Amino acid sequence: MTHSTHIIVRSDDIDTNGHVRGAQYLNYAVHARWTALFEAGLSLEKITAARLGPVDLDDSVKYLRELTLGDEIDVHTRFEFPAPRYVKVIQSAVRRSDGAVTAEVVSTTGLMDLTERKLVNDVAELWSRFLRAPELIGLPEAVG
Repeated sequence: MTHSTHIIVRSDDIDTNGHVRGAQYLNYAVHARWTALFEAGLSLEKITAARLGPVDLDDSVKYLRELTLGDEIDVHTRFEFPAPRYVKVIQSAVRRSDGAVTAEVVSTTGLMDLTERKLVNDVAELWSRFLRAPELIGLPEAVG
């Protein structure tokens, strides 16, 4: 399942060349990822009480088209669970005015046990436990 987050490019997103600064694309992706998790029902209080926290392990940004002040984009976010300890997050920033894909971001994340300071071995199962609607991020629906 793909989640979509609407973003409008603001003045503090741009650099002296008049386009979105490179690091801001990653910020858009992170914002969209958290938006998807919150819409799936994530409670920060519950996950932090369980001493768990999401961690980024690798991020890759492919810049494809320029974005400028006032552009509106939709960041499409898809979660994949290729291995017990990792989540792959695939995102595309699509400009609303012309449908152009302006950037692609691929991230590998995990869920860290903050007590043991290591990645959990069952990331998909744990995410399912902390989401009211895990199907919104590509996990099976919650049972019961």
